[in-house]
Amino acid sequence: MSIDLRERIDSSPMTRFQWGAVAICVLLNVLDGFDVLVMAFTAQSVSQEWGLSGAAVGLLLSAGLFGMAGGSLLLAPWADTIGRRRMILLCLVIASAGMILSALSPNALTLGLLRALTGVGIGGILASSNVIASEYSSSRWRGLAVSLNSTGYAIGATLGGIIAVVLQNSFGWRSVFLFGGIWTAAIIPVALLGLPESLDFLLARRPANALARINKFAARIGQPQLSELPEPIANDASQPEPASKLRQLFSPELLRSTLLIWFAFFMIMFGFYFVTSWTPKLLVAAGLSATQGITGGVLLNLGGIFGATVLGALSARFALRSVLSAYMVIAGVLLVVFVPATTSIVVGFALGALIGVFANGCVAGLYAITPSVYGPSVRATGVGWGIGIGRIGAILSPIVAGKLLDLNWTPTQLYILVAVAFVLGAVAVSRLRPESNKPAPAPAEPSTAGLLSGEPA
Repeated sequence: MSIDLRERIDSSPMTRFQWGAVAICVLLNVLDGFDVLVMAFTAQSVSQEWGLSGAAVGLLLSAGLFGMAGGSLLLAPWADTIGRRRMILLCLVIASAGMILSALSPNALTLGLLRALTGVGIGGILASSNVIASEYSSSRWRGLAVSLNSTGYAIGATLGGIIAVVLQNSFGWRSVFLFGGIWTAAIIPVALLGLPESLDFLLARRPANALARINKFAARIGQPQLSELPEPIANDASQPEPASKLRQLFSPELLRSTLLIWFAFFMIMFGFYFVTSWTPKLLVAAGLSATQGITGGVLLNLGGIFGATVLGALSARFALRSVLSAYMVIAGVLLVVFVPATTSIVVGFALGALIGVFANGCVAGLYAITPSVYGPSVRATGVGWGIGIGRIGAILSPIVAGKLLDLNWTPTQLYILVAVAFVLGAVAVSRLRPESNKPAPAPAEPSTAGLLSGEPA
């Protein structure tokens, strides 16, 4: 019966409730974009207030990423034990407390520790929200749902940057962190009321009232209810200890896929954070003005809002693995020609926006394809560790780029290096064999889905 329910969800049109759950997951991912940029936009004011060195500011900028890596690596396995929804609510409390307390920081050390704490919460949220967005989507629209989820980062980065500038100019840098904390806390009741628990978690772990919770969800999407809990799926009985779940990622059945996922995440996150962090500075080094460099960086984020959405729409018609591999290769090609093309400002800015489209789409595609690699009992663990390994690449990216600049590498050479990282990520993804990376035939969707996919309603 569990398989029947899962298959009915996979083949049925998406309901308003399912799209609502995806929308909440998108909102949760907006926190990621805001949190990554909040320190970047306030760094100058923080440095002036406390007289910080460049190295100290760099540590503050990295603290959030360190925390995110820790949250993804350490908290995600617990989500497979206590539930994805419960983990999201817990991490929202952690992230909101970290942001609010950051506004009260008396010194740089305290702020750095609180930035890491906030990152832990955000990292735990990302692993679980991507799993829920995947599990509550039909097969046809799963790629789009998770890709839309990933657009939250670009939205948070763009809007958060604007909000940060306005608040900082009027009320100082502390107001930016206070706003982020209050905003994060306000999402807690939204998630509490509108975000369902993972269906596969309920079927695999069978917590108290699992049958009632499954039937409540079935009723909300117009599916027949179950009279009793089905037998656990063979070979998917989870062990309660998170350490056991981590070991399962290295089982003979999953080892190859796990290593490929980790390699792809590391390479793509390395390249993505290089592009988003260094592009304004490197454009200036290549001969553009400071204003033009900032404009190029803004266009990258704006392009990212569309990149994940387009990838999701394409994955409704083509195998996600193929679409994602193509995105990575195209991103690599664009990076190779980017700096030379800036001799023409119009062409350079157009390429910058396109790089944003494809680079952000690569990250969104990895979020979308990873849940299909792992079974329900270790899905959050697999996604969380993939994201965590990717965050390590993100942390190393600015460090490596800075060292290479000190060795007199040119901007063109750096972009070629990152292009190679994207192509290597494509090779890894092309060798994956996820079970659900092909679109399944489905009935005609409601008009909303048709609009999202570019089809006539």
